[in-house]
Amino acid sequence: MDNLVAVIMAGGKGERFWPRSRGLYPKQLLPITGRRTMIQETAKRMNPLISSDDIFVVAGEELAGGIGEQLPELRRGNLILEPFGKNTAAAIGLAAIVIEKINKKAIMVVLAADHLIGEKRKFLRTISMATKAAKEGKLVTLGIQPTRPETGYGYIESGKKLQISGVRKEAEIYAVKRFVEKPDEAGAKKYLQSGKYFWNSGMFIWKVESILGAIEEHMPELHRGLKKISAARGVSHKKEVIKKVYKKLENISIDYGIVEKSKNIAVVKADFHWDDVGSWLSMERIHKKNKDGNIIQGKFVGIDTSQCILIGKEQLIATVGVSGLIVVTTPQAVLICSRDRAQDVKKIVGKLADDGLKKYL
Repeated sequence: MDNLVAVIMAGGKGERFWPRSRGLYPKQLLPITGRRTMIQETAKRMNPLISSDDIFVVAGEELAGGIGEQLPELRRGNLILEPFGKNTAAAIGLAAIVIEKINKKAIMVVLAADHLIGEKRKFLRTISMATKAAKEGKLVTLGIQPTRPETGYGYIESGKKLQISGVRKEAEIYAVKRFVEKPDEAGAKKYLQSGKYFWNSGMFIWKVESILGAIEEHMPELHRGLKKISAARGVSHKKEVIKKVYKKLENISIDYGIVEKSKNIAVVKADFHWDDVGSWLSMERIHKKNKDGNIIQGKFVGIDTSQCILIGKEQLIATVGVSGLIVVTTPQAVLICSRDRAQDVKKIVGKLADDGLKKYL
């Protein structure tokens, strides 16, 4: 599609997938959901809507080698490297000024490198609809149709239905009434029953000029920094400027910094299968369980073992009389965790750093 580019956000650390997810090979560079790595799946998913020449990836400098290995078709100039992780507002702004230099009329499809998305045709149709709304100057997000009272996701409350030129009348595109933080169980059930709420997918579609205009309005300091980077000449000089500017930037997400402050936001209903693959517990939604309710990858022997997630490769995992555990092995480390504490794996990563055990990260 003319002027359409994809921006894959690949700067995450995937700490809840430790010990498989490590410094140079975090979650998005691992084959968690299938044979391909998650970033490979994300790039491939955009074909045939967007060619490989129009795919950009934003990531930390330390991931350049791994991304280059996994996406050899990626143009050298399309790998946008950050000297520091400053969250998604800065990353998306940096991508926008790079793309603006190439094509001022471009429409950016901003995607996370670590989402699981099924039903590719539905996904591409939804992106095409969102693109039409973006052409009208709107900042567009995809809202996932909820299938359960999920407490781990943020929500979007939809407002009035919008009519977008070139989009069929029955298509569900709405003004955004408000964004809602992760609810408790009662709140999640209420949102599900109302039919007016969507899961916040973190996927966005907008014109380069629209997002840069919104950054100028809501985050003027970031906008001034981006202008300095854009004006820098020469590769070495530009790297120095990016490093100097980035050091001072606010560490804030695009949601908090821009999207939730903007009035020109539209949400497109997305009814394809989606999962943000946030922790090892996600494996239960991705892979089939055996007759005892276990998810098994690798060598395993068990007696009276049920409702466990058992991920091994090199070593044999053997269990006796256990239930509700997550066990993940690597040559360097073994994780044993209660299923209901899957989100706390991130705390282990922090403790390893605090205890001087960074070699395991």
